[in-house]
Amino acid sequence: MKVVHSIEELRDQMRGQNRAAFVPTMGNLHEGHMALMRLARQHGDPVVASIFVNRLQFGPNEDFDKYPRTLQDDIEKLQERNDVYVLFAPNEKEMYPEPQNYRVNPPSDLGDILEGEFRPGFFVGVTTVVLKLLSCVQPKVAVFGKKDYQQLMIVRSMCRQFALPTEIIPHETVRDDDGLALSSRNRFLSPTERAQAPHLYRLLNKVRDRVVAGDHDIAGIERDSRNELAAAGWKVDYLALRRRRDLREATCEEVAAGEPLVVLAAAMLGTTRLIDNLEV
Repeated sequence: MKVVHSIEELRDQMRGQNRAAFVPTMGNLHEGHMALMRLARQHGDPVVASIFVNRLQFGPNEDFDKYPRTLQDDIEKLQERNDVYVLFAPNEKEMYPEPQNYRVNPPSDLGDILEGEFRPGFFVGVTTVVLKLLSCVQPKVAVFGKKDYQQLMIVRSMCRQFALPTEIIPHETVRDDDGLALSSRNRFLSPTERAQAPHLYRLLNKVRDRVVAGDHDIAGIERDSRNELAAAGWKVDYLALRRRRDLREATCEEVAAGEPLVVLAAAMLGTTRLIDNLEV
């Protein structure tokens, strides 16, 4: 595996490669990331990964400074698996050599709801860095995990809007044995919090089961679920049942007719913010 730190080096390695598969990450790699690499290998050759902690997608009171940076360990993990041909690991000056005045703004009806409501500017940071990374790598496909469901939808929409020749491939959320979605932020959970954390996924399954059993009272299901999380000591940002196709609210009639849904949630457990979702 070749490790490069500049766009010029990356483009030298990618010259003549028109079937590349790309996996962008912020590092601190875990088994969820490795699953993305394996799926990428099925859809393109060579596989290119990136590690860049993107300041633009962190709010002023968020955890940019303490976000885990484990580049050497990440390199060793990737070398052991032997799925990746090039790792692009730029610094901030390389990615943003000038004041970042150019931003990619997702449409408000998708970018300012749910995660975008509670983390203003987050998706602007995501789409800006993803567009730049895709421009640098120019892959045939790029793989994104479904754990960040709204992000996946926005990146797909951006690629369509800008006519980018990159297909976005989704990967199912990778979970621990007890159902907790794998995340770099899980390391911030105390042992007690780690034992409580799978409750979020169990609650999403309970929501799904109620809908499948014929309960179409969306507002009631959301309210009951938020109350249950809060009673268990979580600080809930949102727990919402939405249409999969656009993340808008579904009517009772649409639910009764079998409209494909997804339940999405974000909540604080102690000082750690966890997100998860489940398709219904």
